[in-house]
Amino acid sequence: MSATFRTAVVRHPGGPQSIEMIDVPVVEPGPGQVRVEISAATVNPVDLAVADGVFHQLGLIDQPHYTGLGWDFAGTVVAAAPDVDLAIGGRVAGLVSGFNRDFGTYAEQIVVPASDVALVPDGLELATAATVALNGLTAAQLVDLLGAGNGRTLLVTGAAGAVGASTVALAREHGWRVTGLARAEDEGFVRSLGADFSVAPAPGWDAVADCAMLQEGGIALVRAGGLFVGVRPGAAPPGERSITVRVVEVQPDVARLAELLDATASGRLPARVHAVVPLDQVAVVHRAVAKGGVRGKYVLRP
Repeated sequence: MSATFRTAVVRHPGGPQSIEMIDVPVVEPGPGQVRVEISAATVNPVDLAVADGVFHQLGLIDQPHYTGLGWDFAGTVVAAAPDVDLAIGGRVAGLVSGFNRDFGTYAEQIVVPASDVALVPDGLELATAATVALNGLTAAQLVDLLGAGNGRTLLVTGAAGAVGASTVALAREHGWRVTGLARAEDEGFVRSLGADFSVAPAPGWDAVADCAMLQEGGIALVRAGGLFVGVRPGAAPPGERSITVRVVEVQPDVARLAELLDATASGRLPARVHAVVPLDQVAVVHRAVAKGGVRGKYVLRP
């Protein structure tokens, strides 16, 4: 076994060109931890923002040497602490949360708490499983902030995206009357989730789940006294007209992740892989995602 493994980092954030592949020492798992050989890691908009330095500027990242990239992953357990009840060879998926860290999931290996990974159901490919943790947990925790719908109206912006589509599905299960905001060409997909559809909604919604990060533009669509839930931690738009403003900051939740993986395997939750790309092409992928218009997730394979 090699004494090092490759991982993608940024030292001086400045977009895709600032991403470096470096070798770091293999670390054995400590108490309560597992080491996972990563098979797939998803590229998410938050990764682009980290590479661009957005969260450094907000004071959420202060790494002296380099910052790790990547939030969610799927792979195989290759080592476990004695106190961990996870079999070597088990297929797992998980989430690494927080911004201020020198490691991430754009890597060949990762050491994480066993309590932060869930078993991947038989029949669900690891590339697809890798897309579930960040997007699914963000959607689920966003819907927690929305609460029970009780027939009230909800507009989900970015409804054709990974977080938006899962939010549509989960919010409907929680009693919201959901309309998805997306491009005209995405109407069929959004309606297939059981939602109504709009490309230019009028204001007056009981709540807006702002998965497209419209921010103030999303606030403007909420009725007075309504609810706005955003997805940009540390950047909540200012409230107005007695609107309640909340922002989801996703946290690992292994029990719920297991439920989301099962729901994805059964087809109850949507999951779309756009392409599986070698890890060393990460800068190319970041540029492609930045252009927009991609439906489905890019997945990196070490």
